[in-house]
Amino acid sequence: MNTHTETQFTPIDPDLYAKGFQLLDPIPEPVASAVPSPVSVILAAGPVHRPGPVEKTLTDALAFLDTHGWAKHHLIHPEGARCSIGALRAATGTRNAAYRDAGKLLLDEARRQHGKQWKAIPAWNDSHTGPQVRSVWEAAIQRAHHANI
Repeated sequence: MNTHTETQFTPIDPDLYAKGFQLLDPIPEPVASAVPSPVSVILAAGPVHRPGPVEKTLTDALAFLDTHGWAKHHLIHPEGARCSIGALRAATGTRNAAYRDAGKLLLDEARRQHGKQWKAIPAWNDSHTGPQVRSVWEAAIQRAHHANI
């Protein structure tokens, strides 16, 4: 038996199958107005810092000084400005543990920056310039932040 078999194949486009499958199962196009799910937003945001009571007291007191002004030689100046102790009292409203710990940290930082001779915050406050006092406040806040207190 002599069966004749044709060995000539018709050439095809090499990307034919890829094009066919792409038509059957297209790649979804990204949606520009997609709203992320609340879970993905929370996970992407990372941990939220919650200031401890000492950091909050120091931050609130410095904000008080920024708003109402800083004073020397007066707990409360007639125009509303306050010294460092006055600002701490304004921030807490009472002499609680956060007030005492914030005061200790502020005095410790004042001693680190300006010498060990300072026995109390009022004497240190009254002997320095506004920028020097602010530098101590900012450093104390950073220390409280890093210590998470």
